[in-house]
Amino acid sequence: MTSTGATEPAAPARNNKLPMGLVAGFAALVVVLLLPLPAELPAAGHRMLAILVFAVVVWVTEAVSYEASAIMITTLMAFLLGTAPVVGNPAAHYGTSAAISMALTGFANSALALVAGALFIAAAMTYTGLDRRIALVTLSKVGTSTRRILVGSIAVTIVLSLVVPSATARSAAVVPIMMGVITAFGVDKRSNIAAGIMIIVAQATSIWNVGIQTAAAQNLLTIGFMEKMLHARVAWSDWLIAGAPWAIIMSAILIFLVLKMLPPERDDIAGGKEAVDKSLRELGPMTGPQKRLLAVSVLLLLSWATEGKLHSFDTTSTTYFGLVLLLLPRVGVMTWKDVQSRIPWGTVIVFGVGISLGTALLTTRAGQWLGTLVVAHTGLADVGPLGIFAILAAFLIVIHLGFASATALTSAMLPILISVLATLPGEFNRLGMTMLLGFVVSYGFILPINAPQNMVCLGTETFTARQFAKVGIAITVIGYVLMLGFGMTYWRWLGWM
Repeated sequence: MTSTGATEPAAPARNNKLPMGLVAGFAALVVVLLLPLPAELPAAGHRMLAILVFAVVVWVTEAVSYEASAIMITTLMAFLLGTAPVVGNPAAHYGTSAAISMALTGFANSALALVAGALFIAAAMTYTGLDRRIALVTLSKVGTSTRRILVGSIAVTIVLSLVVPSATARSAAVVPIMMGVITAFGVDKRSNIAAGIMIIVAQATSIWNVGIQTAAAQNLLTIGFMEKMLHARVAWSDWLIAGAPWAIIMSAILIFLVLKMLPPERDDIAGGKEAVDKSLRELGPMTGPQKRLLAVSVLLLLSWATEGKLHSFDTTSTTYFGLVLLLLPRVGVMTWKDVQSRIPWGTVIVFGVGISLGTALLTTRAGQWLGTLVVAHTGLADVGPLGIFAILAAFLIVIHLGFASATALTSAMLPILISVLATLPGEFNRLGMTMLLGFVVSYGFILPINAPQNMVCLGTETFTARQFAKVGIAITVIGYVLMLGFGMTYWRWLGWM
């Protein structure tokens, strides 16, 4: 071998050990499979519960990426369900072909199509820079005192929540702008002012995930489960009427808490308006693609808000009409190549598998069996609708501490909770209760790891996890109590409980 005298870089060491979370997931799967089979639970349902336990362990421990876990879950469903007796006909087996079809059924759901469409719109916002322009224009109208800047942070989040249907995309758009504002104002990155701004961006994003149906993927997954399991859905405007008042009140409470817990070092920031105006001037006049995208966004907003009132077109169909306009040659604002690399396709995969998991739990009667078991051992049957909501909402808030994704939490828990609601006696609005529990899924307020937007903001190094949790615990407690108050009054008057 000829030596060149140059030292070749050493290859990076590979970690050949299996992640402990993955090992724990498979161990939990085997343990559940070895448990005695209850007489009322079909074998296929028993296996689906084992797959659900595997999914929860892997998601909570983040042993592998969500995309990888989705493929693992699909494969487990194909083989474990494929070799299981058919529910209602023990003499026959599903076969892997039918089982893999069941594992992929979520990809034919209209809610998945809506998520994909929403991600395209979010990508178009980033591609054209319209999200940045909207944020800067909103900030320029607010003012430059510390309180006004904090209010402006929430105002930007609310406006973008209406037109950018992705929580992660919104935070990714707002964070650089707010960091630019912090820098331009000459504020120390580790000051209470900087920490307050970034904590508000993260927490307000979660708050408005509750208020607006298309603001977050978990809401659309909730809609998907409604359609699959309850054969009904909540219109965009009805969701807004139910959730927005809570979000408005919580936005005011968030500002109050940040000002009290992280008191700003000064009340006025010199040169703030000039810095925002300078950034706007650097953007130049509004471009043609931005104008067309804004027009399509307003059109979509109006069509979502008037669904079932002025027309009968569903949210998914109108969203795809908007996408056609955005992709039309000469008329649109982008091509497939322009945005395909900006789409988080892993979210689409996890979303589809999540719906499949929930549907299979229902098809194999695992969900119904688990729902009956929960009702029998928790006393839920003995309390009214408000008590049911209080108990299940508290359960979701606590268990969310172990999840880094509200989409994963929804996939794992909402089908079971819907089965619980279906099992409960008494007259109450099960569709409405599902929506209200869907609100609680967005409670990623306490730990930075509980939501992607929290981690985006944490990456700015303007606040600590302790500061975030300090505000987040208060937001969680107050938000929960406020929801119970809404359950006793406003939501009951609307007929949702």
